[in-house]
Amino acid sequence: MTPLSNSKQKLSALIITYNEMGYIERCIDSISFADEIIVVDSFSTDGTYEYLKKLPNVKVIQNPFENFTAQKSFTLKQATNDWILFVDADEVVNNKLENEIIETINSPKACEAYWFYRKFMFQNKPLNFSGWQTDKNHRLFRKSKARFTDKKIVHETLEVDGTSCILKEKLTHYCYKDYNDYKGKMLRYGQLKAKEAFYKEKKFNYFSMIAKPLWKFFNHYFLRLGFLDGKRGIIISYLNALGVLERSKELKRLEKKNKLAYYLVMP
Repeated sequence: MTPLSNSKQKLSALIITYNEMGYIERCIDSISFADEIIVVDSFSTDGTYEYLKKLPNVKVIQNPFENFTAQKSFTLKQATNDWILFVDADEVVNNKLENEIIETINSPKACEAYWFYRKFMFQNKPLNFSGWQTDKNHRLFRKSKARFTDKKIVHETLEVDGTSCILKEKLTHYCYKDYNDYKGKMLRYGQLKAKEAFYKEKKFNYFSMIAKPLWKFFNHYFLRLGFLDGKRGIIISYLNALGVLERSKELKRLEKKNKLAYYLVMP
């Protein structure tokens, strides 16, 4: 382990949490090389906040959850250093990636932001296909050169003023703890995506409600080789499709609620 305190550039590691016990412990351990660790918790009920409060190297703040973009933007404002490592509570930085991060931010040729490819873990076993093999996210960037766009409220997007590069080592992502956990995650994402679509004045239709989930499953299981992951590929492809179905159902509910509110205020 290389202590970052001896390097020229300082790093702030940021996380947002809600009910992350079982994930957050190894995540925090893996980013202990950072100069500061800041966690913004949206009032967890499983002991996550209490656990984090006991850690001397972690600053934890509670903030109500509006959406992912708003929460991450709030968290970013808490950082005192320019270099930011933003990880999810179910992600882990291995030793090789740690060394690459330290070398990268201290390089005179460093880019303004870096994409990370991710290695997906399904109940502690690698998930090699099922649509995730090309997944990458911005995780390392200069605070002064980046911001989260307000155009998306889920699958938040970083806008970078400058060049984005890609790190060689992968971030380990423990995407699947158990069936109910992943199902709940997909349903929440679907509901937030529906709100995003509603704000953009996209309309619900029954064809999309049927066709898009079927396409999602077909794409992940067949075209993105989910069948090579065996039973795990079926589960992941099905739950991802379920999230798309929930998006349509939630959009329909929002439109119905909006129409009802309109008629109630009509003279």
